[in-house]
Amino acid sequence: MYNGPIVLAILDGVGLAQDAPGNAVSRARTPFLGRVAKNYLHVALNASGEAVGLIDGQMGNSEVGHNTIGSGQKIKQGLARINEAFDSGEVFRSESWKMAISRALDGGTLHFAGIFSDGGVHSHIEHLEQMIAEACAEGVKKIRVHAVFDGRDVAPQSEPMYIRRFDEFVKKYKDVDIRIASGGGRMVCIADRYENDWNVVKSGFDMMVKGEAKYYFKTPEEAISILRRFDPNVQDQNLTPFVIVDENEEPVGRILPGDSLIYFDFRADRAIEIAMAFTYWDFPYFDRGDYRPDQVYFVGMTEYNSDTHVPEHRLVQPIEIEETLNQYLGKREIPELAVSETVKFGHITYYFNGNSYEKAPGEEFVEIESDTQEFDTRPWMKTAEITDVVIDKMPEFKFVRLNYPGGDMVGHTANIGATMIAMEAIDLSLARIAEEVDKLGGMMIIVADHGNAEELLDSNGAPKTSHTLNLVPCIFYDNTENRDKYELVKMKEPGLSNLAATIAMLLGFDYYPEAWERSLIRFK
Repeated sequence: MYNGPIVLAILDGVGLAQDAPGNAVSRARTPFLGRVAKNYLHVALNASGEAVGLIDGQMGNSEVGHNTIGSGQKIKQGLARINEAFDSGEVFRSESWKMAISRALDGGTLHFAGIFSDGGVHSHIEHLEQMIAEACAEGVKKIRVHAVFDGRDVAPQSEPMYIRRFDEFVKKYKDVDIRIASGGGRMVCIADRYENDWNVVKSGFDMMVKGEAKYYFKTPEEAISILRRFDPNVQDQNLTPFVIVDENEEPVGRILPGDSLIYFDFRADRAIEIAMAFTYWDFPYFDRGDYRPDQVYFVGMTEYNSDTHVPEHRLVQPIEIEETLNQYLGKREIPELAVSETVKFGHITYYFNGNSYEKAPGEEFVEIESDTQEFDTRPWMKTAEITDVVIDKMPEFKFVRLNYPGGDMVGHTANIGATMIAMEAIDLSLARIAEEVDKLGGMMIIVADHGNAEELLDSNGAPKTSHTLNLVPCIFYDNTENRDKYELVKMKEPGLSNLAATIAMLLGFDYYPEAWERSLIRFK
């Protein structure tokens, strides 16, 4: 049908919103996007809540967005799936929970670690509270929490609110020793992703296991207060790791042999590396000292890698996603290319392909190494390099998908000027790809996985670093004769789940799995 490829360009974190001072998308100079939005078929898609398998009103994220696009299905996952497991009692019936509690009753300490907020993207503090309540009811007497501070999925300096919430909660358990033992921001402590910077994981491991950090404080409140004196503008996500010590300057909660650790994040990308650090015998990424994986019983909220099945012990069994777009096309001998830089490489591959790095026949992945500096210092990121690879390899493939991370990764800093630059770099690159698509006789779908960059100020004018509930663009850039042969299907609430069928149809397939949602287009 098309001589050239179908290109799916995912603009990570670029939603739709009215022009406003905090809208880096509308304020940026993006002549290509402005032109194609006016002159080509386009539709706004739902990328949050039930449209991507989450609870109603929950902002979308890159994990569920790419799962939904690549599977063509609305799969209950993330917060919705974990809430269901708590409501049904599945969490506390699991053998992993029972073993973690057993070790704590035998003299060990029960530790919890994870992103310490109610953002609901990676974790939820309510799950931590429910587990602490159940552990206390089962007789556990010593509990320690290692807090990964958020500031991305919630307000950038909101962590003291969650510490106060935690302090009020634990007052109910006067006969149990419950304390926050250490903490640090998610961008500098524990929660690295895609092996972008193992030093982030090391800092968290050393903090929790060795009781070593740059700073030592008596309370987490003191820690944040003093760290903010050093830098009043520091966001929670960048708070330097610290350890809480007692009156003798000894750590109050090192993870020791015989202890259990429950990592309560349910989203895999910022959990898999710390799980590897605690569970792998062959571990080349940093020196763990005398630590051995059989010393600590590590439990994940769920499975963080469906190919390697890490971690072995988990509270909630993983979802299984079948009939993914990449496998559907692979069976039909359609060569596929997936390209992004490190910070979103797992999304365009692992998550897009139904939580698996397994390639379909004829599928190729290209990862471009990301910079490790803060993203607003290099807001163009690797946009040009991604584009170079796509243009170079495009003639070899019938379906090409790429992810430009700038709108999301720079948007999470709430730096409006830098995010505008990110958008301008993306616009230049889209224009380059469009030119090559035209030469090859292909077409390009420009879409986003969720919102972010379009809303960097909240209703009070304060910096906003979280994702949004806004709709996202979907533009059909097509200069072939085919553009007049199809039209948009009228739908009540079109969403990301409609894209797989759309891509299959554009590639010439009018049949696809019953599990998939309908195509956004139909041929006249």
